[in-house]
Amino acid sequence: MEDRIIHLETKSAYQEHLIQELNEVIITQQNQIDTITKSLNQLRDYMQNNTGQQSSPEQEAPPPHY
Repeated sequence: MEDRIIHLETKSAYQEHLIQELNEVIITQQNQIDTITKSLNQLRDYMQNNTGQQSSPEQEAPPPHY
């Protein structure tokens, strides 16, 4: 009986350690997702603010090889 209790306590300790490691991975991934989301929003804002400033293809001069 004592061996079973020791086995269960050992297994529980490994599971707690694994849960802590997985939690750290999740925190790291969430930070990466937040950074990527912020960059994407900045890029979207940049594109929305600067697309109206570009001239249309009809207004551009033809390339020199024409």
